[in-house]
Amino acid sequence: MTPAKEAVTHGCDDESPARSGRIAAALRWDRSPREFAAARVARLFPAFWVCVLITTAVMTLFPLTEGIPLPHGLTGADIAVNLTMLAEPLKVPYVDTVYWTLWYELRFYALFAVLVLAGLTRRRVVVLSAGWLAAAVAVPAGTPLAELVMPQFAPYFVAGLTLHLMRRHGPSPALWALLAASWGLGLVRVRERVLFANPGFPVPVWPAWLIITLAFLGLLAIALGRTDRWTGRWLVVAGAVSYPFYLLHPRIGFTLIRYAYDRTGLPVPVLVVAAIVVLLAVAWLVHRVVERPVAPALRRWIATGSPRAQSDVGHYVGLRRVVAGGNKGM
Repeated sequence: MTPAKEAVTHGCDDESPARSGRIAAALRWDRSPREFAAARVARLFPAFWVCVLITTAVMTLFPLTEGIPLPHGLTGADIAVNLTMLAEPLKVPYVDTVYWTLWYELRFYALFAVLVLAGLTRRRVVVLSAGWLAAAVAVPAGTPLAELVMPQFAPYFVAGLTLHLMRRHGPSPALWALLAASWGLGLVRVRERVLFANPGFPVPVWPAWLIITLAFLGLLAIALGRTDRWTGRWLVVAGAVSYPFYLLHPRIGFTLIRYAYDRTGLPVPVLVVAAIVVLLAVAWLVHRVVERPVAPALRRWIATGSPRAQSDVGHYVGLRRVVAGGNKGM
């Protein structure tokens, strides 16, 4: 990996919590904790389960043991633990390296669920965000409390929450201050991560700073309504495939490129583009075949105890009453 690529990797990894913060806050504010949990589980797990199994199949059928920063020799128990998203706290190797971000997301959702339980208000979200940023500065990394505070990634989650408040209630001096503080602390944290990586060669920090700044500006434009007129169908498709593509791309991408190069000798840029196209197609299939039918049913089952839509349940109950009434009259 080149110095620029190393820095870009950290910039892209650090940008995703901002989206998670905004998505969590964007849920209906009158939801119960159970409904909030149902929405998040249904969003994260169906695609994740399938992508873990697809990646496991690829690494079993087409093993790579040299030249890639990925674990080898995983057992069935390791894979089962990966399916829970708890591989990190249970000290189990990941099936694919990108799964580490999901453990941070789960902790954020657990923290946000406490706020949902107390009742979501603008003031409470602002207080939580400001307190979280202060804790991210004060709590040293590596301490038990840091497992909750997540000082390396707290600024991005707070930025997501702040951007949603801007979208929902409009900008204010307090929200601008929160966003600026999140951006500034985010730049400090990503610099620490780039320097800590120490891959054996100097890594410039500026690509990571640039990516994070552009991500903040892009999300800010969305929050302020600058992109509301963008209504193309491709945006819906891009949003739908982004999560499964993220889950699939590292190990399977390495495998596709390596095996294709060894057998064809085609230029690496061509193989990279081809791998992206293949992975986008697989990601779309995961969304279309798995997420679309499974996620709504799983969400209803967690929220209500039944996978049936309320209209289906009402129709079924009404039909039973009609049949029962007909039988009584006979």
